[in-house]
Amino acid sequence: MVSGGKTRLVFPGFMVAFVLVTSLFFLWGFAHGCLDVLNKHFQELLHMSKAKSALVQFAFYGGYFIMGLPAGFIMQRFGYKKGIIFGLLLFASGAFLMLPATYIQTFFSFLVCLFIIATGLTCLETAANPYTTVLGPPEFAERRINFSQSFNGLGWIAGPLVGGMLIFSDTGDGNKFGSIALPYMLIGTLVLIVAVFFWRVRFPVLKEEEHDSGGDSGQGDANLGDLLKHPHFVLAVVAQFLYVAAQTGVNSFFINYVTEQIPSLTNQEAARILGIGGMGLFWLGRFTGSTIFMRLVKPNRLLAAYATMNVITMALVVAGFGWLSVVALFSTYFFMSVMFPTIFALGIKGLGPLTKKGSSFLVMAIVGGALIPILMGRIADVTGNMALGFIIPLVCFLFIAWYGFAGYRAKSRVKA
Repeated sequence: MVSGGKTRLVFPGFMVAFVLVTSLFFLWGFAHGCLDVLNKHFQELLHMSKAKSALVQFAFYGGYFIMGLPAGFIMQRFGYKKGIIFGLLLFASGAFLMLPATYIQTFFSFLVCLFIIATGLTCLETAANPYTTVLGPPEFAERRINFSQSFNGLGWIAGPLVGGMLIFSDTGDGNKFGSIALPYMLIGTLVLIVAVFFWRVRFPVLKEEEHDSGGDSGQGDANLGDLLKHPHFVLAVVAQFLYVAAQTGVNSFFINYVTEQIPSLTNQEAARILGIGGMGLFWLGRFTGSTIFMRLVKPNRLLAAYATMNVITMALVVAGFGWLSVVALFSTYFFMSVMFPTIFALGIKGLGPLTKKGSSFLVMAIVGGALIPILMGRIADVTGNMALGFIIPLVCFLFIAWYGFAGYRAKSRVKA
């Protein structure tokens, strides 16, 4: 946590707050990881098409879009700490509602639970991402958010592994939906425990919060207009939309792709490849990105290089070369690892008092994950070839590579 005698990654006195905020990254990573297992499970359980099963992602990421601006208002009006506690309670509520949903036994009931979980996660992400960037020196903002996001990668590993083991299991009680609730009961309990810690621990009041404590003061529309005067922020929203679209598309149909390319593999085996191989590399990429590579390479250049590598891996995936393409698919996760936090940090750089509202829009950009999987599933259903659906992530990574090379530059159209 300390990179030298005078260059602390986190300000003195902020360490406990940083550790607790970092724990949030693991929690929502776990929730996202379970989602990818559910997608494949509903295809088989309810005998639905790939495009229809992608409504899981539509409901989940649609929750991010709906809650994006309200979450920003909550942070601006009540501060980061209360906003995080509210988000944790929403998260836990949606998780525990999974249990009655297994008895209702309709696809819609599960979608409602996922939507509620997503609204809670929106609050957490709207608060946690910018909060990490201001808990230490500004020059280390990208490294700090990538370090915290490396724990998000651990959650992504645990989600498919625990979710695959429990969701694909047989509970033996005659309820074919019963296994779906198990991982959510686990994570819901953990979330409540974390909420208690947030309630009990005193958090530092940041200068930005002191400045904003009076609320919007009627400046909501002006703030939006001011945000549009920052081209690097606008392009960051587009890049974030496309990144989440690409990542969610890859996640959603990872198990489908692997089992189609290697028919001898079962769903559980494919889920283990996703958890250990894909998400393991995802975590490794975030950890090495924050602790090693961003010391040597500027964050925007690392983003551009990794996006370029993913254009290549996606080309191999679309080609459908069996095991070679499967290796390319889970290698994609290493290069996706730094994208979300780096785009986020580059996008809010220089926004000052507009940071919270800007964070809301960057979180709302996650709606890309609601739309693209449906398109990928439709392509796969029509052509009968899952590999062709991965053309969509390839195009997304092309734009992100350009953003890292040129679009990231912080400049403003605001007249002095």
